[in-house]
Amino acid sequence: MTVPFWVWAATVGGIAVLVAVDVWHARSPHEVSFREATLWSVIYVVVALAFGVGLWVFMGSQPATEYFAGWLVEKSLSVDNLFIFAVILGQFAVPKRHQQKVLLWGVIGALVMRAIFILIGAAVISAFAFVFVVFGLFLLWTAYGLIRSHNSPPKDMSDNVAVRLTRRLVTVHEEDNAPGDAHDGQLTRRIGGRFGVTPLFIAVTVILSVDLVFALDSIPAIFGITQNAYLVFTANAFALLGLRALYFLLVGLLDRLRYLSYGLAFILAFIGVKLILLYLHEDVSPAFPEVPTWLSLAVIVVTLAVVTVASLASTRGRGAGGPGPVEAAGSAATDDTASGAVSGSEHDGTGSPTHRP
Repeated sequence: MTVPFWVWAATVGGIAVLVAVDVWHARSPHEVSFREATLWSVIYVVVALAFGVGLWVFMGSQPATEYFAGWLVEKSLSVDNLFIFAVILGQFAVPKRHQQKVLLWGVIGALVMRAIFILIGAAVISAFAFVFVVFGLFLLWTAYGLIRSHNSPPKDMSDNVAVRLTRRLVTVHEEDNAPGDAHDGQLTRRIGGRFGVTPLFIAVTVILSVDLVFALDSIPAIFGITQNAYLVFTANAFALLGLRALYFLLVGLLDRLRYLSYGLAFILAFIGVKLILLYLHEDVSPAFPEVPTWLSLAVIVVTLAVVTVASLASTRGRGAGGPGPVEAAGSAATDDTASGAVSGSEHDGTGSPTHRP
């Protein structure tokens, strides 16, 4: 499928407008209500689905099916990433009124990183067909890591590479900002003539460092669905755009999705095998089977439905048993007094993230 330049330009422009709306909406610090989070989550889902319908109408069923399958995979991985964000926001004690600002910077950073990785991935795939096998093996390893790290405790972030590097390069002003302060929510400050960054900047830095590893996980997964750069980019973009609102919508349910890691591990392993079979089918022998896109979409939908229903059913009535790991970590962020302490997350800054407990 060849996409004209003007379509690329219009799509990137439309996504830029959506990001600008998100930035405008988050311009003033405030605690995001459940109603607000629901409204924006629905808007972004409707926009993503409408884009897929437009693909079906103007470009055919095959590109649309690939887009929907890719969007579902990226959306599912994004939901799993919210567990990590909840721990980071909690352990860095980010006040509720500033959480959406930190998440918004994370979304913008993720969009930029994934656009870069998509360009690199598309170029590498076009030059080296064997990269399908490399991507496939990487996804199998990632699936194994998801299962192995299930129920593992959160890691302390005080010695994170991103934190150490930031503290080494710039001054960190640990002073807290009171609500209503002119400097409230700023990422940088000048105190006593000395320029520096705030603890909120440290939290954003950690979110961005985690985004980098998430991109390394998600790009091979989406290339396992489609090798068209336009579909890869749009599926990623529309999956990420509603992430900020989705966090506030699902934060109370994250601990109940106890089997999500298993479902994602199965999906990633399935896509990994699909990539390896694609290489064998196209470059070794047509006798090797090729997994059709409609089957990939069906496997993704059924797997997500099963793990979601099973998770919610198994945790029904669990509220009486006290908060789960994510809820406990997130409770530290409910206090509207900002903290200068820099501590933990589930990512050590040097490798793949330790996924949610």
